Amino acid sequence: MIKVITYGTYDLLHYGHIKLLERAKALGDYLIVGVTADDFDKKRGKINVSQSLMERIEAVRATGIADEIIVEEYEGQKIDDIRKYGVDIFTVGSDWEGKFDYLNEYCKVVYLPRTEGVSSSEIRTAQAGVRLGLVGDSLFLNKVYNETAFVNGLKVYALCTNNSELTDGELKRTELITNSYDELLENVDAVYLRSLPSEHYEQIKKALDCGRHVLCESPVTVDEAQCEELYALAREKKLILMEAIKTAYSTAFARLLLLIKGGSIGNVISVDATCTSLKQYAGTIRTDWNGIYEWGPTALLPVLEILGTGYKNINMIAHFEDDEHLHDSFVKMDFLYDHAVASIKVGDGVKSEGELIISGTKGYIYVPAPWWKTDYFEVRYENPDDNRRHFYQLDGEGIRYELVAFVRAIERGSQISNIDEAVTFKMAEIMKEFENRENVTVI
Repeated sequence: MIKVITYGTYDLLHYGHIKLLERAKALGDYLIVGVTADDFDKKRGKINVSQSLMERIEAVRATGIADEIIVEEYEGQKIDDIRKYGVDIFTVGSDWEGKFDYLNEYCKVVYLPRTEGVSSSEIRTAQAGVRLGLVGDSLFLNKVYNETAFVNGLKVYALCTNNSELTDGELKRTELITNSYDELLENVDAVYLRSLPSEHYEQIKKALDCGRHVLCESPVTVDEAQCEELYALAREKKLILMEAIKTAYSTAFARLLLLIKGGSIGNVISVDATCTSLKQYAGTIRTDWNGIYEWGPTALLPVLEILGTGYKNINMIAHFEDDEHLHDSFVKMDFLYDHAVASIKVGDGVKSEGELIISGTKGYIYVPAPWWKTDYFEVRYENPDDNRRHFYQLDGEGIRYELVAFVRAIERGSQISNIDEAVTFKMAEIMKEFENRENVTVI
């Protein structure tokens, strides 16, 4: 019996996939099909896959062509599979010609011609054409624009700003550049807000009233009641309102949370997060926000996700760069829970080591600086032999994964944010307390 093996993502299974599988089956007597796992696809740069792994497996199974289906999860697995299953022929589409010649050492390699004029990327693009409008006066919008190039079905169509000089590269060639928010809303399907947090409530409400989806940089508002009102309005109008904290969408951060919930370090007793930067860098002002807004939500994310929103007490210590106490340069927050404590340090006028440490009764997790760009962390124990290091691919600082989640939510018509609404609301409450100088000591 001649065994044949082939691999693919098989997203939105189409005629071209089926023809390729039929040709592969015709090469032998038994066909094994490897479907790539979500994490492995991310490592290969395929972050905008529309269907889950199980949906893709079931689609391949439904063709009736595969005799056996396996999951491809890691680099180098092809050699392991060829040996494990006694494969005689490895085959793949001709667009990979030469890429897998090294497998000739283990079996015969055959490159099959692909069906012209059809691809999953083209199907995704045709299915989802979200016209996105960017809003704000920040250099950060250039990063967001650049990351949209990696997201199928999303196109930046308009920019609303009062400072177009901050735009660079391709963003300058956006089809519509205006300082009128109303004009932007008339020409887009969704908005990405990087405006000042004090403007978020009115801008989000207006966008939702106009039937536009919203992805908003955290904090969504600086008032918990307003935040709850906006999320209720989004549900009522069947629109997507998502909070943007890019760290929440990194694979490593998600895996870190799962390890903690699974008890890998026992009961968590302490969470310490530091996020700082200097506003002035090489003569350029890098942010239009105060430090509490720039870094507060990111540092609060692991605290509220791991320990929850039900702390007993919060104490804030702030340093301001002006006598009017309008522009904070450093803020330290301490939290007391029933059985745990947490501390965050944030600021754009003070520099410190940007690390995350989560302490438990069995061990601790250490994420080195800059921890908010999480692609690596260590789980450490009393016995160093038990320590484990975890590495995950992170491209675009997590922004592209956040955008993918936003587009998928729009396509499916349901919220799939990585940030719990209770966390979003609590962040807004904390921001309001800081604005009102409640539980704040100034140094």
